[in-house]
Amino acid sequence: MLQIEDLWVEVQGKEVLKGINLHIGKGETHCLFGKNGSGKTTLLMTIMGFSGYKVRHGKIIFKGVDITHLPINERAKLGIGISFQRPPTLRGVKLKDLLQICGDDKGLGRRLAVSYGFDHFLDRDVNLGFSGGEIKKSELLQLLTQNPDLTLLDEPESGVDMENLDVIGNMIGKLLQKDIHKGREKSGLIITHTGFILNYVTADKGHVMLNGQIYCQGNPVEIFQGIQKYGYQECIKCMQCNV
Repeated sequence: MLQIEDLWVEVQGKEVLKGINLHIGKGETHCLFGKNGSGKTTLLMTIMGFSGYKVRHGKIIFKGVDITHLPINERAKLGIGISFQRPPTLRGVKLKDLLQICGDDKGLGRRLAVSYGFDHFLDRDVNLGFSGGEIKKSELLQLLTQNPDLTLLDEPESGVDMENLDVIGNMIGKLLQKDIHKGREKSGLIITHTGFILNYVTADKGHVMLNGQIYCQGNPVEIFQGIQKYGYQECIKCMQCNV
């Protein structure tokens, strides 16, 4: 689904990503852990193709297509979707209209909104006056309507209370076909700080990013438990031992 090969990325003249290698298979969900400022969000924004993230070296291959220098709209058409950590407010744009733009089926967005008890937000401006949990639901509705093959989720539990985490987890599970035990085709890359999302969404692999590089991968729950117990300092020690 996604192959990132020796990716070096610069932001505002500063080298942020330094030789990233990452492979996500069809139907796989990966989690990315790391300290603030380690480059996690930069990686997602680069995969999506946002301006300001300059690829100095390396390739991003999506479904066999080199997308390294494709614009955002072309990547979205190929099947990549993103959920932001802090989504923007879109004044003057109704949620129902945005959902209609996201999906080919004009009635899909409304049906999904009804199924998640979110239909009373359809006539409101996107994210205007929404709570943290409501903003996440709004974004996930957009993604469910878009139905991407690869979903990039930047801290989906951020700003969400415990009561709404179950709903958010359910929506992500639907997006990533967690209700299907065989033949999954949807893949995901999730950034998480709290690890709470792992209680609601099963991930196949976990990775630790430090100083713009990915140093290890393994069972995401075990990795997060190690981070909780020892902190990222232990990851740095482990990294130094393996140099």
